Formats: sequence, C-alpha cells, structure tokens
Amino acid sequence: MPIAVNGGVEIYYETFGNPSDPTLLLVNGLGSQCTNFAEEWCGKFAAQGYQVVRFDNRDAGLSTKLDGVEYTLADMAADALAVLDAIGAARAHVMGLSLGGMIVQRLAIDHPERLLTMTSAMSRTGESDNGQTSTIALGLLLARPARSREEYVASHMKGLAVYGSKPEWIDEDESRARAAAAYDRCFCPEGRRRQMAAAMADGSRADDLRKVTVPTLVLHGSRDTLIDPSGGRRVAELVPGARYVEIDGMGHDYPPAVWDLWVATWSDFVQGIAR
Repeated sequence: MPIAVNGGVEIYYETFGNPSDPTLLLVNGLGSQCTNFAEEWCGKFAAQGYQVVRFDNRDAGLSTKLDGVEYTLADMAADALAVLDAIGAARAHVMGLSLGGMIVQRLAIDHPERLLTMTSAMSRTGESDNGQTSTIALGLLLARPARSREEYVASHMKGLAVYGSKPEWIDEDESRARAAAAYDRCFCPEGRRRQMAAAMADGSRADDLRKVTVPTLVLHGSRDTLIDPSGGRRVAELVPGARYVEIDGMGHDYPPAVWDLWVATWSDFVQGIAR
C-alpha cells in the first residue's frame, strides 16, 4: 500500500498514468476520500499527458486518524507535499475541491515553489461575506452523523438534492452505490469535524491570496448552495491573473456528465500557461 509520511501521519495515495509525465495532484474536500476522484475521471486527466495522483487527507479514507489531535490547514497542505516527495515530484499542478481548494490555496501561499499551477474548485477565501452556505445546506452539513450504512446513503442522496448538480446529470443508482462504497471503505465523522475545525481556524486568506504568483484556475458550479459561487468569484478576484470558469448546471459535486468539460477546461488552461 503506497504511503507518504508527514511526521507521525501516514497518507495513503494512488497514481495513474506515466510517472515521467508532469504530475497533477488531486486534493479532496471535507470528509471526502480519494475514491471520490473516480478512476475513470483520473484516467481522462492522465490521457492528457499527466501523472495523476489522488490521496486520502488525514482523518479520512486509509490515512491516519488523529483522535483528540488538533491540526491546521497548513498541516494538511504539508501532507500534500509529503505525497509529492514520496513520488519524487519536485513540482506539480495541484487541484483541490471544496476544502481541498482551501488546502491548495494554502499551498500556493506558503509553498509556491512546489506548484506549477493551482486549480481551486467549488471553494472560498475564508472571508465571511462570500461563499455562504444556504440555510438548508447548512442544516445538512451540521446534522448528526449517520448511524448506519443505509442512513449514510440516504443522507448523501438528500444532500445531492439540495446542493448537487441538475437532476438530469445525477444517476441515482450510481450515486447510491458510490456512497455505499465510501461508507464501507471508511466512515469517520470525528475526522470530518476535525477537518472542518482546521478550515475554520485558518480564517481569511484574502491578503495572502493577493500575493499569489502561481498561475490559477478557479472553477465553480452555478447550482452550488453548499459554497455559493461568490466564493469562487472572490478567489479569482483576489489572485492576480486568475481565470474564473463557472459551470452552468453543476452543484457542489462532480458527476460524470461534467468530467469531459472539466478536463478540457483544465487542459486548455494549463496548455495556455505553457505557451
């Protein structure tokens, strides 16, 4: 089992594509496991000529659980660097979704020398006046943890109905199956709470984002009610030269229906930087 080590924390990771190609590191959101970056989706990025790396954040998936330990977003960013070190990548393209977007922002602020580009997706700056969560979505976010596999799947489907992409993009059977597989692989609600605490403690990154020099793409979905699109727009407003793309019909999720557009948008951005 491939493991990267950051101090006493072990981070599980997987790679796709040719190791000699430039690296794209994918960073998960709150309580999310690396399997949320489906193999088929990773394969689409790899087909563009990249070594794709997905990993479990601390307190999620097959990585170390830190019962009773407080940590910071900077610590989670250091876990990402440990993965790059483990595969021997001096620099990489990094893409983070939701909480992962906050982590890659922290990487661009604190470790720009390790980044080729940054993509912050469905995320926010840490300021209180943008990227708000709707009342209904907040209720789901703060609800008590599921007490069974069936309850977990039902909760996931309820969330998609509130903050997910447009219904015609959602395959309910596939969504239920993926939620069940995620529960079977790891269910750690306490870890999710600790990740949330780390994000909240990081506060506003606005002043630091104004100084970011890493080429930046910001993605957001028009239907996102978990993190309002104003969060993504604000990231793009602050980072010098950032490109903002809002995907019409997408929510706070990434169904197969958006994969080709997502990959093409990202690939065009990276190739444009290289020219």
